[in-house]
Amino acid sequence: MKQPQRILICPLDWGLGHATRCIPVINAFLSKKAEVIIAADGRPYELLKKEFPQLTFVRLKGYDISYSVGNMTLQMILSIPKILKGIKDENKALQKIIDEFKIDVVVSDNRYGCWGKTTRNIFITHQLMIKSPFGENILNRIVLSYIRKFNECWIPDHDGDENLTGDLSHKYALPERTYFIGPLSRFNKGTIKSEPAFELMAIISGPEPQRSIFEKLILDQLKHSGLKSFLVKGIPQENGTVIENGNVKIASHLAAEEMSKTIINSEIIISRSGYSTIMDLAVLEKKAIFIPTPGQTEQEYLATYFSKKKIAFYEKQSEFDLMKSLKESENYNGFKSLPESNQLLKRIGIILSSE
Repeated sequence: MKQPQRILICPLDWGLGHATRCIPVINAFLSKKAEVIIAADGRPYELLKKEFPQLTFVRLKGYDISYSVGNMTLQMILSIPKILKGIKDENKALQKIIDEFKIDVVVSDNRYGCWGKTTRNIFITHQLMIKSPFGENILNRIVLSYIRKFNECWIPDHDGDENLTGDLSHKYALPERTYFIGPLSRFNKGTIKSEPAFELMAIISGPEPQRSIFEKLILDQLKHSGLKSFLVKGIPQENGTVIENGNVKIASHLAAEEMSKTIINSEIIISRSGYSTIMDLAVLEKKAIFIPTPGQTEQEYLATYFSKKKIAFYEKQSEFDLMKSLKESENYNGFKSLPESNQLLKRIGIILSSE
């Protein structure tokens, strides 16, 4: 009998979004009877370990990038040498993992060094274009030079006009062997009954120290609002006990099923405008208020993109006023149902049938 192929899943460790959107990818490979191994670090490692305790995990060091308060765009530029070294180091570490676990296919979510010399290599990204105040063409060419090391590039979005990424995946010419696989979400709206329980839900995420700054800002305003609210801190390494602080319920982390249930049962969501969060909210057809991470150009672009479409109101973190934002959001329509896509399972079927 032919042995099941071994798939190595490698999510980036910046925030939790890359890990959460790997959940449907992992489930799809498991549904095809493949053997999945997860290589991760930090909060993504902890989150996926809780979602898939039965799978094999290995530590794959992340880029270890942190940002102080200030000009995040400048700090990201200054971090480029460290990122490039991290890409080189992770490729060396990956080759050892491939040899030890006899990996057949590597799936990298935005980890540019996670490709093997003896494996089929898939790169998942929604950001073929890096939003920048300058040098976008140059950054685009650099990104493509790394993506060409992979056998395929998967974009978690729809092709054509009904898309969620805008310029990020649709402005420049795409590399060869690029496939739109449809939005990736760990949630499924059809499986949960809607029973309104909260007037507002806040989802905290992102790199430190901005994650903590965001949490304090939102929690202070939620407590003063008197609104029945739920706040998820986005810290999976802490226990998932729910505590009550006046009118606000607080959890460090929620498993996928409980998270989707809480989102569905909340009237409006406050969150960063990270792409994985956007995919989740789109699948669940929710109204949202976006507060992009200051200086994170991708989130600022996406927040503006959906604001112009009258889908979600957004406010800068430095200017955020909860009650004003709730009033303004009444003029926005929220996310509507997305076209269905079977492209993820189709691509996985092709990958697993390839010799």
